[in-house]
Amino acid sequence: MFEFLFRRPGDKGPESQAGAPEGGEGARPEGQADAAARRAAQVEAARGLAGNEAAAVELILQSEYADVRLAAAEHVVSQPMLERVQQAVRNTDRRVAKLMQSRLDAIRHQQAEQRQAELSIATAQRLLQDEKLTPNQVADLDRLWQVIAAPPELAQQFDTLRAALGARLEAQVALQRAVIDALAAVRRLAGATADSAAAQAELERLAAQHGEHLAAPEHATLPRHLLNDFEQALAQSRAALAAQVQPPVPAVPPAAPPAQSPVAAEADVSAQQPAAPAAADALAESAPAAELPPRPPKEKHKATPADKEANQRFMALVDAMEAALEQGQLHTAAEHDKTLKDSKTGRLTPQQSERLAHVRAEFKRLSAWARWGGNVSREELVHAVDELPAQQLSMSELAKKVSAMRERWKALDSVSGPAPKSLWEKFDAACTTAYAPAAAHFKHLADERHGNAAKAQAMIDEVQALIADSPAAREDWRALASASQRLRQAWSRLGTIDRKDKKKLDGAFGRAMETLMAPLEEQRRIEVARREQLIEEVYKLNPADRHTVDTLRGLQESWQGHAKALPLERKQEQALWQKFRAACDTIFAKRKESAHAADHERKAHLHAREAICAQLEGATFEGDDKQQAAAIAKALKDAAAAWHATGAVPRAAEQRIEQRYRAAVAGLQSQADAIRKRAGAAQASAMRDKLGLVQGLEAALAGSAEIDAAAWTARWQALPALPAEYERTLRGRFDAALKAGAGEARASYAATLEANRARVLAEVLRLEIVAGVDSGAEFARDRLKMQVEVLQDSLKSGHKPASQAARFLALCALPALVDERTASRIETLFRRVGAGA
Repeated sequence: MFEFLFRRPGDKGPESQAGAPEGGEGARPEGQADAAARRAAQVEAARGLAGNEAAAVELILQSEYADVRLAAAEHVVSQPMLERVQQAVRNTDRRVAKLMQSRLDAIRHQQAEQRQAELSIATAQRLLQDEKLTPNQVADLDRLWQVIAAPPELAQQFDTLRAALGARLEAQVALQRAVIDALAAVRRLAGATADSAAAQAELERLAAQHGEHLAAPEHATLPRHLLNDFEQALAQSRAALAAQVQPPVPAVPPAAPPAQSPVAAEADVSAQQPAAPAAADALAESAPAAELPPRPPKEKHKATPADKEANQRFMALVDAMEAALEQGQLHTAAEHDKTLKDSKTGRLTPQQSERLAHVRAEFKRLSAWARWGGNVSREELVHAVDELPAQQLSMSELAKKVSAMRERWKALDSVSGPAPKSLWEKFDAACTTAYAPAAAHFKHLADERHGNAAKAQAMIDEVQALIADSPAAREDWRALASASQRLRQAWSRLGTIDRKDKKKLDGAFGRAMETLMAPLEEQRRIEVARREQLIEEVYKLNPADRHTVDTLRGLQESWQGHAKALPLERKQEQALWQKFRAACDTIFAKRKESAHAADHERKAHLHAREAICAQLEGATFEGDDKQQAAAIAKALKDAAAAWHATGAVPRAAEQRIEQRYRAAVAGLQSQADAIRKRAGAAQASAMRDKLGLVQGLEAALAGSAEIDAAAWTARWQALPALPAEYERTLRGRFDAALKAGAGEARASYAATLEANRARVLAEVLRLEIVAGVDSGAEFARDRLKMQVEVLQDSLKSGHKPASQAARFLALCALPALVDERTASRIETLFRRVGAGA
């Protein structure tokens, strides 16, 4: 059954032997001798290759013998030669192509590993040169190197670089530990009070040591906060030690105040200022009222330094506004003018006021010109927007153009002031008209995204419905796998979805699929174990056993049955199938080695098969048709069992015995077919009689005669039984007619029968078209119209038309009144369709 799986390109099948001309038998010995000599020469050439790769490639490309090509392929090892041979034989010699592909895969894998190793080495070199090396970078490098199978020379180079990186990390740890210890020592010195000189010397030593730390090669890796803490602790310790050794300050007599620097004097004055008002108040209270000096006259307000500073800032803004006007920057000048209006300053001099008025007048004049120029620019913008529809731009480019036009309009508003309302309405209408196609396009895209989101939600609902009614409960794994694959493919073909909905829908679909696929994944794990068990059973077979082929065939059939019942993932299925094929190839290779010792067994098998053929050819059967059919079926079954129980026969006699067996089986099968046809004809006759009885009952029901249910029932029971579907269909129609005739619904049922007359004619005409039966000249017009409908139904995408047997069964189930012509047409359909059903 599976011999085609193991057939080699050089093997010749039975068809090639059957197609050989009879007149060529006399020339066979000479041709076979030449072929044998040529084969022997090529085998000898393959043995003498001795690693000559070029000669091996030429022999593979020229030889017509599969085993010679396979032997020569063992000497091909370089990548160019492997690729050349693989391209040449991939469609002609699967074994050599598979060997070449495996070696190419090994070479490419080695090259990929080497590239990864070189990349890791480059990364290590870069990290070694990096000033700020961190441990996590080295850890990531180690994790990457662990999964790489590097060559020895690259591994040695990496080990050297890794040792250098490790040394750097150790140096970093040692440096940080030293700084931390030094920080702790400095903090201890801050509180030392016993020996200030020794503490000062130790503090200076620690400061010098810290300088050495900062000059170390790994100083860049020291944490910034650690350095800041050390500097702060060092400053605090120095201040504390300085306070311990500072001598007391001597008292200065009031008569001879020491000379002070200007800074110190200023500090003293500022320190004495708060006490001045209090002394003045005390003096005023102690002195008599008569002795108080007269108050000085009120002086005119003088400008304070704060007023002068505010005036300077104000005039600086005026200067900036004037400079902006000179450069034509009205927007900047307007901002400066607004700032001037909000500013508070002292009284301006006449010159300053005149200058401010001159600057504002110039600003007003330029603003008027800017408004005029802005309106001209706006008119040009309106004209440019009006021309956009004629440029046939893409939707995205059109949207960018319109947006850019609106931005330019806003820029003109900020520079030239607001536009007239009529001009703005004209511009806005032009932009709306120009943007209308893009708006419609983007709305269409948005609708598509919303539609795709609805489709995605519908698919999620479908998955939820499958979870609620899971095929796993019915152990219909194939349907579950097919449904999951269909859903994943349909999900991948969904169009764009809004980003805010995409993540949510993807998550919901993924969770639903995980829930749906959980039973299937569990069953697949069980199925993988079964497949591996089949592979182990193949390896346990004894190649010398005569039943090994039958057992192996059974294992193959079991494998195919498992594959049909529960398909695995494609890669996993292919991997397991390759292992199973390799095991089968191993068994067949071992059997081929012991083929010479099994010749006598093949001859015995040939005699057994000849006996089976003789038994089939001389078989005779007695009894009626049913008994003969059963006897023929048993004989064919026993013969097939006996035939399959025998092993292989000599190759020379294989075709002859197969033809003899098929001819004997065909002879018995023809007898069984004749008996079956007679039984089918009898069945069709019974069907015709029962349908005629039902039609007669319905015709009587349409008349006024009384219906005798017992008589009609007796006539029905007198007819032979039909197959289950037809018996059930016609019996239901018969019982419905009897029930209507015995009750008050007779008139209603008769009306139904009359109403279904046209429907029956249409169904008969359709069946005649499908079955190829002539309808008669009076129905030519209706038949042509019906043919068009039948053709349209057959061409509908995804629509599978009903079979002839199903339509015929539906016709039998339809209660209706028929005339003689229609009954004759139905009888013709009986002979064409009903007998075959």
